[in-house]
Amino acid sequence: MSGTIGITMGDPAGVGPEIVVRAVGEMNAADRAQTRIYGNRATLEEAKKVTGVELDLTPLLVDLPVEGGALAWGKLDPRAGDAAFRFIEKAVRDAQAGQIGCIVTAPINKEALNAAGHHYDGHTGMLASLTGNRSAFMLLASERLNVIHVSTHVSLRTAIERAAPERVLATIRAGHRHFQRIGVAEPRIAVAGINPHCGENGLFGDEDDRQIAPAVAAAQAEGINAVGPISADTVYHRAYNGAFDLVVAQYHDQGHVPIKLVAFDTAVNVSVGLPIDRTSVDHGTAFDIAGTGKAKHINMNAAIAYARRLAAARTA
Repeated sequence: MSGTIGITMGDPAGVGPEIVVRAVGEMNAADRAQTRIYGNRATLEEAKKVTGVELDLTPLLVDLPVEGGALAWGKLDPRAGDAAFRFIEKAVRDAQAGQIGCIVTAPINKEALNAAGHHYDGHTGMLASLTGNRSAFMLLASERLNVIHVSTHVSLRTAIERAAPERVLATIRAGHRHFQRIGVAEPRIAVAGINPHCGENGLFGDEDDRQIAPAVAAAQAEGINAVGPISADTVYHRAYNGAFDLVVAQYHDQGHVPIKLVAFDTAVNVSVGLPIDRTSVDHGTAFDIAGTGKAKHINMNAAIAYARRLAAARTA
């Protein structure tokens, strides 16, 4: 299995091309030799101009066309959505063939993606579909706080329905396996409740008793070091201060808000439960600053570092 990472350029009209050339441009020669970019040459050349980065793309680039050439920066465009999908699709196929060990994705725009006829809620659902998986799990990783989600891009009403014992247990298992893989022998997993104070014994709802507690008990019966449900208003503080390695969040904002508060520039989005590895920046296309050279690549560097960790684990 290859130790090379593959970086997808993201939406050609967003900041993805800029953060990719910045990150790859400052790599040392050894790391750059273990890097492949999936994108469009014309767009990346424009990104080099606005960022002032000097980078020979020829040995790095899997050059894929964008209808209409280099598109206007910061404009929602179905052609950009289609190109972003094709960059990812090609990287997935190469990962499946063992040519790259991990995919790093720059941001895509969900509206552009769907306007192009690719009906996914984001990278995680797309990757699950492309690899033939029923589902995948979104894990947000940072130095002091790590969160895996039972559900992500659905309404709050749907998220509560999806937090069935089977799905919660599957999320706990996926997080447990992932942390064991990266070297944590017995991950300490906290499972957040759904309702305020986990429902206060039914006073604020019984979903925690009916849906969350049985999943935690089942995980414990399998030998997983899981506890919960724990009230969401305290569990993240405890995890941040070292009590837990991982928190299971029941829905998108319950997990995203705390980690973006403490690690906005450095948190990495990791897809867990797929036959391939993928990391990503934890920010969007930032159309408002695309093409200005202002976009920071701190988060891309963090995603690349985590990807190299996963690629190395695959080759070990």
